[in-house]
Amino acid sequence: MNVIHFICDYAEGAHPNVLKKLEETNLEQTEGYGEDRFCRAAAERIKELCAAPEAQVHFLTGGTQANLTVIAAALRPYEGVIAAESGHIACHETGAIEASGHKVLTLPARDGKISAGQVERLCREHAEDPVKEHTVKPGMVYLSNPTELGTLYRLEELEELSQVCRKRGLTLYLDGARLGYGLAARGNDVSLPDIARLCDAFYLGGTKQGALFGEAVVLCAPRLQEGFRYHIKQRGGMLAKGRLLGLQFLALLEDGLYWELSQHADRMADRLREGLREAGCPLLVETSANMVFPILPDAWLEPLARTYTFSVFQRVDGDRSAVRFCTSWATRPEYVERLAQDLRRLADSTV
Repeated sequence: MNVIHFICDYAEGAHPNVLKKLEETNLEQTEGYGEDRFCRAAAERIKELCAAPEAQVHFLTGGTQANLTVIAAALRPYEGVIAAESGHIACHETGAIEASGHKVLTLPARDGKISAGQVERLCREHAEDPVKEHTVKPGMVYLSNPTELGTLYRLEELEELSQVCRKRGLTLYLDGARLGYGLAARGNDVSLPDIARLCDAFYLGGTKQGALFGEAVVLCAPRLQEGFRYHIKQRGGMLAKGRLLGLQFLALLEDGLYWELSQHADRMADRLREGLREAGCPLLVETSANMVFPILPDAWLEPLARTYTFSVFQRVDGDRSAVRFCTSWATRPEYVERLAQDLRRLADSTV
């Protein structure tokens, strides 16, 4: 049997409906660079779901391209972007933001999240610094939902962050690579219209949520909309065959498929959490979306790695590590059950 992947949520190709729509339209000729009827239709559908008719929607090929393009477009040359110290742009994008000339201003995170109070303090300290012109000025707040630790921002937290950003003139940007999984998660109280109302920009993930590739960037603030396509082109994010992106989102958003796939991944993660509880494994952090972070004895890692892929997240103590298991839109229930059984067997063998 092949190794079973729990290391990420983009190990599979794409949902069959996506492939079917690509095949059905394969020989149809359209305009390039995202100006085709498929991209226009997908954009209108996304604006409808966001209850944001005045927004702009642009399709980019991946999350790093989306983050780099939005951040570089929004900031002045002397401004930086505030993010959690564990934020994706701070840890996993090879300095792409810094390479664009903008510093990532990191804050200590609590379970992957930053607070409005932290942002306010950072801005106040900069404003009151008598030599502030010698330091990078905060110009944006970057969030991801779910966070890198799989946690979710509550509506109250987003409202507070939005309020301080508007007070301080900061752009609020939300990385939505796994946004569908977050919105479908148990206990979530944030909706897509809430995000469009509170954020200046965000994106709806496709790569990790059933597409071959692609993210839908939603620009809600008018000041970000003017000339954004120039930024996409300059940053290498404009796909000549842009219709491939719009087509995929059309397929995913048809008949609620995007949300069905998100709910499936979250259900698989919930079953895995149940299996971990049965095996007596504590969690590094409580989550309800598609990422699970159990604390396992180091002696278990090698036996598990013979059958499963997963990430070793951090050391916890001398003989235990926190690992990450990630479910996806395509995770098979029988694979989750097998992992749960193997975890129980390992627990029984160490009693």
